[in-house]
Amino acid sequence: MHLMIPYASATGDAATHTLAELNLPHLAELLARLKPEGAPLGSDEFSFNTPMEWALADLRACRADEGCLPTAAWALKNHGGLAWARLSPIHLAVGSDQITALPPENLSLTEAESQEFFASLAELWPSDEGWQSRWLAADAWLIAHPSMAGLSSASLDRVVHRHVDSWMPTSRRLRSLQNEIQMLLHSHPLNNEREARGALALNSVWISGCGIDTSAKALPHELQIDERLREPLLAGDWESWSRAWVDLDAGPVAQMLAQVKSEPAAPHGLTLCGERLAQRWHAHPNTGWQRLWQRWLTPRANTAALLGAL
Repeated sequence: MHLMIPYASATGDAATHTLAELNLPHLAELLARLKPEGAPLGSDEFSFNTPMEWALADLRACRADEGCLPTAAWALKNHGGLAWARLSPIHLAVGSDQITALPPENLSLTEAESQEFFASLAELWPSDEGWQSRWLAADAWLIAHPSMAGLSSASLDRVVHRHVDSWMPTSRRLRSLQNEIQMLLHSHPLNNEREARGALALNSVWISGCGIDTSAKALPHELQIDERLREPLLAGDWESWSRAWVDLDAGPVAQMLAQVKSEPAAPHGLTLCGERLAQRWHAHPNTGWQRLWQRWLTPRANTAALLGAL
């Protein structure tokens, strides 16, 4: 079993305070029984790619520069060696001094609405000019074109609930495409209908994950990614995030701890991803003295310190 937990920690006083008060007994014992594997992945909270994306890239043996991980292509079983980009429909909320990106789920788009919006933008990626497009879900659209290769862009999760200016792509190609999309959406009849009933207008998209997938490996079949911490963390809802961590500790983490204790020689793995770094741990055989000691005294790691370092 390889358990990956993204959004496991964040920077800032609120996150630090919440971590200090969290009681995660199963995680504390599990981390004390595991050994760190390799150096942490990632850099800082200003990286265009999230630590989870860097951890997935490492498992795939995918090598790319900062902001250029081809996460859009990862969403396809057959990417055809093309340069894909992901379009995430969003609402940009304009304030007095900043523009904030609200997450796609705030739009509550139906599949029919999403497909209608996506179809209305097709003139921007004509097939006779080498473009391809795929509608994946109400909140995920893909386009492919050679011009999408090697363009740096920030992950959607770096942007939502934040001021967008510091995350805007430097590529003129991406800025131009985003502006063209916004112009078509501005006068879309469906947006008029949505606003009339009090729904948010779909007034922009976030373009991310551009590039050609050069992964050398598929993700391990035993990998389990639990993203229940994502939504509350991105929204800054620390009470809900804390409850989600407690549920995680009592569920998948406790399950993995039981497996490690019953099968200590098995290749168990745990990856925790914060806002800056991702760290992997793996099971390692204990000596006889260690096993005897652990029977008498349950090992405990300092979860607040370990998570806070991510």
